Amino acid sequence: MATSPHACTDPKHHVHDAAGFVREVELQCERRGLRLTPIRAHALQLIADAGRPMKAYDLLDQMKATHDAAAPPTIYRALDFLLEHGFIHKLASINAFVGCHHPGAEAHAVPFLICDQCQSATELEDEDIVASLDRRARALGFVPQAQTLEVHGVCADCAADAARR
Repeated sequence: MATSPHACTDPKHHVHDAAGFVREVELQCERRGLRLTPIRAHALQLIADAGRPMKAYDLLDQMKATHDAAAPPTIYRALDFLLEHGFIHKLASINAFVGCHHPGAEAHAVPFLICDQCQSATELEDEDIVASLDRRARALGFVPQAQTLEVHGVCADCAADAARR
């Protein structure tokens, strides 16, 4: 099977270091006239630092270390803001959040490869997959409004570890 010219098969492609990612989101907020409150910024920083999908209650536990008043509604409001503006993605199948590799891009659909062993998530940048799903849905008379594709399996690192055992 040929790889799309738009495909990103390297999981390190377009991945900012955590500090660079947060700086880019701050820039985007400034450009768009959005308010990145300290709580939102801290939630974003924790997600960026995690380097893997993070569940809301894990985020809450970490936030309580520096924000005594942090409560579930506070965290969910911060996550809603970050989701709404495309700075993070929600992985519904594992109920977790991960930073978006393209915080400056308009809303976009991206498939994710999720490792069932280490819980890593790779944002698979492939416009052909997204366009193909959209075309197939429309051919069936379905009008897509959002698209989430999560593929579960075992990442290369976990597969290599298993092979060494």
